[in-house]
Formats: sequence, structure tokens, C-alpha cells
Amino acid sequence: MASFYIENFGCRATQADGAALESQFLEHGLERARAARDAEIVVLNTCTVTESADKDARASIRRVQRENPGCRILVTGCYAQRAPEELEALPGVRWVVGNSHKHMAAEIATSRDSSIPGFVPLSQLAGNSLAGKLQTGADVIVGDIFAHTELLAAPVFDAANERTRPNLKVQDGCDNRCSFCVIPSVRGQSRSLPLERVLTEVRLLVKSGYREVVISGINLGRWGRDLKGSRQPSALSIQPPAHRFEKLIRAILNETSLEKLRISSVEPMDWSDDLIELMASSSRIAKHAHVPLQSASDAVLRRMHRKYRPWHYREKILKIRKAMPIAAIGADVMVGFPGESEAEFAETRRMIEELPFTYLHVFTYSARPGTPAAEHVNQVPVAIARERNLVLREIAVAKKAAFLQAQVGRSVEAITLRSGDNNVTEALTDNYLKMKIAGRLESNRWIETRVERAQGEMLNGRVIQEAA
Repeated sequence: MASFYIENFGCRATQADGAALESQFLEHGLERARAARDAEIVVLNTCTVTESADKDARASIRRVQRENPGCRILVTGCYAQRAPEELEALPGVRWVVGNSHKHMAAEIATSRDSSIPGFVPLSQLAGNSLAGKLQTGADVIVGDIFAHTELLAAPVFDAANERTRPNLKVQDGCDNRCSFCVIPSVRGQSRSLPLERVLTEVRLLVKSGYREVVISGINLGRWGRDLKGSRQPSALSIQPPAHRFEKLIRAILNETSLEKLRISSVEPMDWSDDLIELMASSSRIAKHAHVPLQSASDAVLRRMHRKYRPWHYREKILKIRKAMPIAAIGADVMVGFPGESEAEFAETRRMIEELPFTYLHVFTYSARPGTPAAEHVNQVPVAIARERNLVLREIAVAKKAAFLQAQVGRSVEAITLRSGDNNVTEALTDNYLKMKIAGRLESNRWIETRVERAQGEMLNGRVIQEAA
């Protein structure tokens, strides 16, 4: 029996794709190998959101080829969709499968020929400047991503916490056109997992014993707007679309027995008053809001082609904090976007200082080929961008420390993750904080805890009551 190994890079959506790929290969009769060096087929499921992500993928291909020269390497994911010719040229690569055909990866890897729908040898790719110059013999299977309608869906589990908190991707693709982002061109248009399919997946996870499920997507708040029967309101209508994100949340709460639902990143314009109220009023929704910011400069947001203004964003965050006083509130922030002046960066720094964030993901801008921002003449020097990154990270560290300290003396709900060798159990609170609890507790249990102190980036607590 042939063996396979899958290595995933990048975001939660890519991790979720990797879980679906694993199911594919198992269904095709292959067995899972313990490591890439032991596998006959190695699948590298790539990211391409930054230049660093591309470098990581290429380095992994070279490492796999060096450690396991007899294996066949299949490269898929966003990098494979964006630049198949770069990957096809690397030694050891047998197949390059774009996101357009990722749902057929196992079939492609086990096929005896290249009669796969959409199979395109690299030399026949339209507009390929390298046509006829490459001799590696890899098969390239890449199609029009905007004609792609498949959505890979399988729960993904944290390797360290396999018994807790599965992540379920319910949406993929994006209809926005942010000037810095390559995601729409590699993942295609927004598409949603149908409601009944979502409910089926959640029920199966509950039946398997999971007590918290995280739902995610590339543009999660747009869930359902592409589904049959969904309608966009007219300019004069005050009615919401027939399918919208809040409907999905209510359905999960009303039609499954899931104990806790955690919502991953949702864009600012999709944080409706209804969603905030629903989250605040339900004890079954984790008090955790991640709201991408990118920049707090109006001029920079306009150059980014983002669909909100700083004052809109501020209003959303303050509403979330008012409705949920102890909720975790996080954001993605980008520094060094082309043309970002000191004054524009200062606007971002000032808003971050003023708003009640509890954590930040700070990124330095990385030019992506084919995006409008990459063509901007006023690129910010890397050294300056890195300095700005450090400034915001230091603010984030201080805000998180203050948030941790504010939990001391409070009673908080947490789910146990795993017990260590030092007679301590790790847990995650409802409001997204790591906690250590004395004693060895069974994983995947909801417990009521009292926070006794904050130490570093971790809370220390004791059990008040364990849920049934």
C-alpha cells in the first residue's frame, strides 16, 4: 500500500484544505506516513500571501527531495495556482496542482495517465514565457480559478490538541479586490458551504465528542451570499440578504447541540449590530472578535481599496467592547504599505493605542506579483517598515499584558487542552487566553476557573467547577 504525507503552510483555510486532502488520499487507499522522509508521495499544500511564504515552500521542496529522493512530490495550494512554472522547475516535483484542481489531487497522484479534466502541460499554458524551456517532466494541472466552484471541507485539528477545538471551513474565496492581496486570483470567487452541509459537519463533530468548534473562511462574513436563493437587497430595501452570516450562526445554535462556537476573522463591514448582539447574548458563542484593520489611515485604506473608513472601524470595535466587556478583540495590521508616510503610520499607531485591542497580528507589507500595490512607485524601505512593525508589536504586548492582568480575580470559563508531565493542565479561556491549571485534568472538558495570577502570556487558575 502506497504511503503519503501532507505538509500544510499558511492560514486556517489552507490547514482546512489539508484535512480534506488527507481524507481524499485515505479514500483512495493510501496510508498516512509518519513523516515526509517515510512517504512515497509527499503533498506540499502551499501559501503565497507573502514572499516569505513562497520561500518557505521552495525550501521545503528542496528539503524533502534531499531527505527522501525517491518520493514523488505533489505541490498544490495558492503558490501552485499563482506560479506553477516556478514550482515545476524544482527537482523532485512530479505534479503541480492548482487550487482549481486541488479537489482532484488524490485522483491525479494515483492516476496512471494525464487524462485528468483540466490537465495542462506547462508548455501549453497560455502566455507562459517559459514554454519549451523546462525539462523536469512534472505534470501541471492548473485551470481558471474563477470558474472553480468546488469547496474543500473537512474539519482540521491542531496537531497538539487533536481532541479539542476542530476548525471547520465554511467559506472560501473572496470577491474583494484589495490592492495588496493575491488571494482572489489564487482562491477565486466567494463560495459557501451550504447550510445543511455545515449543520451536518457540526453534528458529526458533536457526535464525536467535540465541545468547541471554530468556523473559518477566507472572507467568513460573506458566507451564504452566493447560495441559491440568496439575494442582494435593492438600494431602497431595508431587508438583509436571504442568506447571511447571522443566519448561519443562529442555525448552528438552534439546530445543533454544540456547546461552544468560536468565530474566526470577520471583516469590519460584516460586524452588524445583529451579529454583535447575538454574540453578546449567547453563552454558546465564545467572546472573541477578530476584526482585520490593516491601517487606520483613511488615505492608506483608500489606496488599499478597503471598503471601510477608520471611523467606521472605530465604531465597530467600541460597540463590540460595550456589548462584551471582557471579550478578546484582535486585529490584523499591515505596516509599510506603499506610500505610507510617517503621518499615516502615526494615525494607525494612535488608533491602536486608543482602541481596546487585546492582541494584534502585525505584518510587514510584502509585494505580490500582479497586484496593483506591487506596481506603486513609492515603496517603503524595508528597514523603515520593520521599525514600524516593532513599534506596533510593543504596543500589542503591553495591551495583552494589561488584558491578562485584568482577568485576575475573575471567574472564567475554559476548555482543557492537554496535561503536561509537570502535573499541570493547559486550557483556553472563552475569551481566548491560555491558562495553566494545577493538576492533571481530562482534555476537552469545559471548566469554570478562578484566575489567580497572570504570568508572562499565560494565566494561572484553579478549578471552581467542572461541567458535566
